[in-house]
Amino acid sequence: MVKIEEQLFENFYADNDESNELEKTEIVLLLEGIYRYYGFDFRDYAYSSIKRRILHRMSVEKVATISALQEKVLRDEQLLGKLLSDFSINVTEMFRDPTFFKFLRTNILPTFKNYPLIRIWHAGCSSGEEVYSMAIMLHELGLNHKAKIYATDMNENILEKAQKGQFPINRMQVYTRNYHQAGGTKEFSEYYRVINDIVTFYPFLKENIIFAHHNLATDHSFNEFHMILCRNVLIYFNQKLQNRVQKLFYDSLSIGGYLALGNKEVITYTNLWDKYAEVNSTEKIYKKTK
Repeated sequence: MVKIEEQLFENFYADNDESNELEKTEIVLLLEGIYRYYGFDFRDYAYSSIKRRILHRMSVEKVATISALQEKVLRDEQLLGKLLSDFSINVTEMFRDPTFFKFLRTNILPTFKNYPLIRIWHAGCSSGEEVYSMAIMLHELGLNHKAKIYATDMNENILEKAQKGQFPINRMQVYTRNYHQAGGTKEFSEYYRVINDIVTFYPFLKENIIFAHHNLATDHSFNEFHMILCRNVLIYFNQKLQNRVQKLFYDSLSIGGYLALGNKEVITYTNLWDKYAEVNSTEKIYKKTK
């Protein structure tokens, strides 16, 4: 018991030494309570990020202290669901960072052409925009029929949304521009239908997509992949959890497999960096070499 709490305090104080001591204590106890009672582990998320989301939920629920929020969360599972959504990082769009997807289209995905089966993992897939982007590129390269895309997230509500493949029509202008900048040459509207200002992507795009719940903080490897994408998720973890997730990705990649991170993320801080070759320093794409 003492060791766990000491480690939690060490994690938070290492991230931000200037924060209020009582506030830190309350946050540690809230996250420890959620972990012990519900099994969701946010104890190694970056302090500043988790604090912002807790303060937001306090404001919405009109509670004055973090301790008061903890009492409500431990007695109200619906409130827990709201807090889990707050903790989830759901900032995404189709073909986000088009140069990244263009590099995949021209330099990485064609190397899979002779594989009998292609396994790709989108870790922290959020509402699925980047997953459908991948499916479109695989389709256009003639690879979708032999690809399995595993799309995982810890937030089951956001996974349900991703499975539907439905997005607001007002996002299509941005998504269409991204698609063409990423090397797409077709009419983007060929991939969806519109009903009442809601876009629904055609079912053939998700025939080979498997949506599943997976928590990077607690769950283990479940397959061997040729590519893992986890973009701009690790920046919300402290270094201990980042190292844990990097080990998970390493164990889940085949030799010669590719790891694609966000443009603010690197692997040089881990003891695994020498087991990768840097493929694209700008787009943060690495290849497992041993």
